[in-house]
Amino acid sequence: METTHRYEVRAKATRVRSGVVASDEIPSPIIFSAPPEFSGEAHVWTPEHFFVAALVSSYVSTFSGMSDLAKFHFFSFEAEAEGVVEKEASGWKFTEIHLRPSLKITREEDRERGAQLLEEAERNCLIARSITARVRLVPTIKIVPEAVLAEAVQ
Repeated sequence: METTHRYEVRAKATRVRSGVVASDEIPSPIIFSAPPEFSGEAHVWTPEHFFVAALVSSYVSTFSGMSDLAKFHFFSFEAEAEGVVEKEASGWKFTEIHLRPSLKITREEDRERGAQLLEEAERNCLIARSITARVRLVPTIKIVPEAVLAEAVQ
C-alpha cells in the first residue's frame, strides 16, 4: 500500500475576492467568493464553507466505512457541522467546529456500539486529525421503530 497520496486543485481569480476552484480529476468546478462579512458575495461557496465541508464529508465517509467494516447496520446517517471563526491576536482562525452526527438505528441494543463508532470515526477522521481547530462531537442516536422501517421499504 502506498504511504503518500496527492490531491491537486487549482483556483483562478475571476473577480475581486472571488474565483473558481477546479481539479483535473473532477468534472465540475466550484465558484467561490470570500464570505460577505469579509467583503465577498452572498450565496456563494466560500473557503470557510469548503473547510467545514471537508471536515463533515470526511467524517461521514469515515463513519460509513468503519460501519461497513464492523458490519454495523443503520437506518440512516447524516451530519451537520458549524465552524466557529474568531479573531485572535495573530488574526482570524477557526477555533472550533461543532460536529452533529445523527444516527438512526432500528435496535436499542445497537445504541452503545453506534455511539462508540461515532466517537471512533471522529478520532480517525483524516481532516479532523489534520486541523488545529477543536472538534466538538455532539451526536444524536434515535431508534426507528420497525413499523417506520417497513413503511420506508414500500
